[in-house]
Amino acid sequence: MKEKQDSDKTPARKGPGVLKVMQSILAGALGVQSDKRREEDFSSHSPWPYIIAGILFTVGFVVALIVVVKLVLAGQ
Repeated sequence: MKEKQDSDKTPARKGPGVLKVMQSILAGALGVQSDKRREEDFSSHSPWPYIIAGILFTVGFVVALIVVVKLVLAGQ
């Protein structure tokens, strides 16, 4: 029986999890991202999860601001 020696030597590199991406995006938006976490993010395999999450966060933030402003102006 042949063992899987090749796959055991090289660890599988997975992308960042959803929670990690969300934490990084939120910390970056608030300006409290640590240097260690920022370096981890930039050493990630692919920047696409962070780019997509950043765009979604920005769109959601702008929509939330528009809704709040419309609610405040409607109450006057």
